[in-house]
Amino acid sequence: MSDTSSNSSKSVRPNGRALDETRTISIETGVSAYAEGSCLIKFGGTHVLCTASIDENVPRWMKGKGKGWVTAEYGMLPRATHTRNRREAAAGRQGGRTVEIQRLIGRALRAGVDMRKLGERQIVLDCDVMQADGGTRTASITGAWIALRLATQYLLDEGVLSEDPITDMVAAVSCGIVDGTCRLDLEYVEDSAAQADANFVLSGTGGIIEVQASAEDTPFDPQEFTELMRLAQKGIAELTVLQKEAVGS
Repeated sequence: MSDTSSNSSKSVRPNGRALDETRTISIETGVSAYAEGSCLIKFGGTHVLCTASIDENVPRWMKGKGKGWVTAEYGMLPRATHTRNRREAAAGRQGGRTVEIQRLIGRALRAGVDMRKLGERQIVLDCDVMQADGGTRTASITGAWIALRLATQYLLDEGVLSEDPITDMVAAVSCGIVDGTCRLDLEYVEDSAAQADANFVLSGTGGIIEVQASAEDTPFDPQEFTELMRLAQKGIAELTVLQKEAVGS
């Protein structure tokens, strides 16, 4: 069983963080001159550009239902990592990891939106990873919610919407077990050596939206999962404070 104490020595981690400490997080909004909502979010060395685009149409299968839709696209720039990755467009298809992550982002954000209040329009969130150092999907979800919130506020300010479609905040963070210790917000060097890793997506009110957790070699026990959940709740509580500051609420 891992040492779950949050008071363990900071020297355990490669960058001196405490086990329950996130990386340095910064959020800059309004980084796109044309998108209805945008932000550049940085979790340490992971940098993601998130933009929200409003489309006054919905997918064909939703037409006439009186509801809107929120979806996402995700991608990594060729030099987001140590070596250049070929653009997926050049390969002619998206990889399985990309498809899985963008579906996760879309599912997560839809959990915080009343689609009927959105009306028959679609908001597309684009999450482009400029630099990757672990936790790109969780940073994308956290930043995409900010872009989404700004886009819906734009619709409210313009009088397009009469009611706020946002029902809750959405944020995400990674946790894992590395060298027998439960840790919050893994960077790549930790994630690549983890005995278990998990991604937690929670609402601002503490509800569970999605949890992805798996052991890499040996199973982890329920007490360790409970500690990972505690760490995630602490991290996401801190993230929602930053999200509120970013959107001015």
